[in-house]
Formats: sequence, structure tokens, C-alpha cells
Amino acid sequence: MALNKKPVTGMKDILPQEMAIRDYVIGVIKDTYGRFGFTSIEAPCMESIVNLTNKQGGDNEKLIYKILKRGEKLNIAEAADEADVVDGGLRYDLTVPLVRYYSNNAANLPSPFKALQMGNVWRAERPQKGRFRQFMQCDIDILGEPSNLAEIELILATTTTLGRLGFSGFEVRINDRQILKAMAAYSGFPEEAWDNVFIILDKMDKIGLSGVEAELLENGFAGECVDKYLELYRGLENAENGVAYLAEKLKGVSNASMEDILAVTDGLQEIIDSVGATRTADFKLVFDATLVRGMSYYTGTIFEVAMPKFGGSCAGGGRYDGMIGKFTGHDVPACGFSIGFERIVMLLLENGFQVPDRPGRRAYLIEKGVEGRALCDIIAKAQRAREDGTQVLVVRMNKNKKFQKEQLAAEGYEEIEEFYREELKR
Repeated sequence: MALNKKPVTGMKDILPQEMAIRDYVIGVIKDTYGRFGFTSIEAPCMESIVNLTNKQGGDNEKLIYKILKRGEKLNIAEAADEADVVDGGLRYDLTVPLVRYYSNNAANLPSPFKALQMGNVWRAERPQKGRFRQFMQCDIDILGEPSNLAEIELILATTTTLGRLGFSGFEVRINDRQILKAMAAYSGFPEEAWDNVFIILDKMDKIGLSGVEAELLENGFAGECVDKYLELYRGLENAENGVAYLAEKLKGVSNASMEDILAVTDGLQEIIDSVGATRTADFKLVFDATLVRGMSYYTGTIFEVAMPKFGGSCAGGGRYDGMIGKFTGHDVPACGFSIGFERIVMLLLENGFQVPDRPGRRAYLIEKGVEGRALCDIIAKAQRAREDGTQVLVVRMNKNKKFQKEQLAAEGYEEIEEFYREELKR
């Protein structure tokens, strides 16, 4: 039977040109985040199915690649439901593994702990341009820091990285889940309906204010609640300082699970002011009261990097103070930012990006029949050049030497030296 030459549906092979860019981006990311004090860690690509399905991952939990039990534990004949045959799954993001990792190793980690993770994740979703079922994620997280210093450092580290990769003129949109809840409470929506309200609000950039109004009414929400809600957003359009405007409008709102709204808005303003005063990359930090972020584990500040030039976002994150407590029984402050690694690589490829400052690249083409002492001398010559920092490719000469040399030149080999059997005998 012939083997299938195609990769698994929704996954892809990575060719050398793209791999060179990916390696370069990884290098810039690790170097920049390292300057901010983030430490690289690694967790297994598989997690317990109980951890992956703890109702923290939103719709991503529907996309898990589940793994059967092994050996004697797998008894399909007597299985009554999925839980009898499945005990693990491939991670769909890096946050759940990080929380489990920290819960196991906190005693041996500094506090606060600044973690950097880079690795593949898997989601069984419909593949589309720039979106595959296996893809690289890159996360930075600060665990154990309750103050706004965590948000400020995360935003500065991420924007500095994007700047070093050549991106400019982008936007960092920022909001707070407590503000979203306060706006819903102020408008009179029942608390059990807030998630549905936020799902509709999240479509604002696609359907506009009138579309949000229509959907809220179609979903049975009272007209007076919808009017009061949209009045806030219309007011924001004309407000010189959106955070101050909402602080004034919402200061009378209270909820048993909600912090003082003035403290929230003051904290948000501190983040905006601090980042604006210390940024080194070219970007705008804007308050966006329509920003929702889909993951249910966010508890406070949320942020997203939007690239208007390219019609999409390339990074996002927020504060998730309650998540570690689900593993340990006591909450630990936590905040993270994830860069859309695959989208960044795709944008660089589409714009003809060339990896800068590569070392000299040289190719040695050796005719078939060159062997023994002569071959050792050529390899020794390559080794000396490599010691000096030059990249040297040693390969046999193909029959179609012209095409081979054209390929090497296209790959960036600036010098191509040929070695022939007869010449080496002289």
C-alpha cells in the first residue's frame, strides 16, 4: 500500500525559507523578552482531559484533540461514555499548562514569576488562510504580581518586540472586565445575561452600534436596558477621555462581586499613562470599551494589539487572577500576553521580509569521486571557515550543476566553490 504523502489535514510542512524567518522571529522574541526578565519554561504538549475541560477555555474546549487511554486502562468494550476511554488531550493554548505547571512548582520559582513559553498548540477547527490546526503560540505571563506593574511590563515587552520585528503604527486596545460588568449593571441587564450581552457587544467592529442594538433586541432584552447601554457607547464617541467619562457615569454602580469602579478606572488610567510615557515602539494605546476577549478566565484588565494596516489583531491577553486557585485552593494574581506568532510570520512572508545580518554563507560543491584524503582536506577547510562564523554547506555536485547553483544562490549562498577530482590530483 502506498503511503500518503500529504500532511494531516489542517497541518502543514514548513519549507526552509519560512523556517529561516520563524527562527529569526523566535530569536528576537526570546532576546527581547529576556531583557525584560522573562524566563523560558516548557510544559508537556499533553494535559489531563480534566484540566483542559474545566470550563475556562470557552469555545476552544470544543476543539480539543482527545487522546485515548493506553494499555490496560483502555477497555472500549465496557466503555459507557467518553470519560471511560479518554484521559488526556493535546493542549489548545499555553495558559492552562502554565497554571498547572505553576501549581506544581511554585515552591521552586521566584515571586513574582515572569514566564516565557513558546510551543505548538492544537485545535480541531476549520483550517483557513494563516490558520492551521497545529500552530505556534508565544506567551509571556507574570504570576504573583497584583499591581498594574504586571500589565505595564507585559504591554511594553510585547510592543518592544513588535517594534524590533519592523512593525509600526499599530494600536494596543485596552479595557477591563470590571468596566464591562459595571456598564451592563448600570444598564439594568440581569447578571446571568451578561455573557450573552458581551458576546453581542464583541461584534461591534463588524456590525456597528445599530447592529448591536438590533441583536440585543432580537435576543429579548428590554428596550430600556438596550437604550441605556448604547447611550454609554454614544457618549464615549464624544468623550475626550473615555476612562474618566465612564468613571463619572458608573461610580454609583455596585455589585457583590465587583470592585469599586473608581479604583478600576484609576488603575486603567495609570497603565495608559505609564505605557505612554515610557514606550519605545511606534504605536497608540487606546481605551476601547467594546473590547471583550472571549476567554472566560479573564478577571480584570484585557488588551489586544490591532494592526489596522493588515486588517486584524496579532496579540492579546489580560488578567486572570482566579485561575490558579482552581488548582491550588488559593488565588494567585496572574496576567499574560500572547503574540500571534503565525500571523506575524505570515505578514513578514507576504511582505518579502529578508532575515537581516546573516553570517556569510558559502557552498562547497564536490564532484562525485572526490574521496579519501582530498575529501578530508575540503571538509577541514569548511571547518576552519565555520570556526570564523561563516555558514558553509558541503554537498556533492549534481548532474545539473547550473540549476543547483541557481538554487543555492536563491537560498542566499554568496560564494560557491567547486572541487573537481582531476584538479585535486595535481
